[in-house]
Amino acid sequence: MHVSIYTDGSCKSNPGPGGWCAILVCGDAEKMLSGGELLTTNNRMELTAVIEALGALKKPCDVTLVSDSQYVVNGITKGWAKSWQKRGWKKSDGKPALNPELWERLIDLCDTHNVTFEWTRGHAGHEYNERCDTIAQAEAEKHRT
Repeated sequence: MHVSIYTDGSCKSNPGPGGWCAILVCGDAEKMLSGGELLTTNNRMELTAVIEALGALKKPCDVTLVSDSQYVVNGITKGWAKSWQKRGWKKSDGKPALNPELWERLIDLCDTHNVTFEWTRGHAGHEYNERCDTIAQAEAEKHRT
């Protein structure tokens, strides 16, 4: 089974209140997932959107995942996350890699599913990216104090 997943994360200030959204499309069926946190970062919300979407799949699937986050897409497609993992969550310069617990979960999910990552430019008229952005921003607003 093939599933297309579209994700986005948002953060009001960075760090600050954040939100995320994922839209899963399989045939004619569409499912939207979203959430947020009081104190987070944009990158954490981008990762969370992808993790929650892949985690919602009930069995291994072929997935095309579209994100406007170069951090997420490059982290997987360029092998950064697996390199950080092999070095004990350290980057090549010896500094700690950020968000290791999220990357660990994402790597596990990518091992479960056959995921192809695609980057799309944010705020460039991509229908699903724009929808995800709007919902992620609304989720971030809910967590403002």
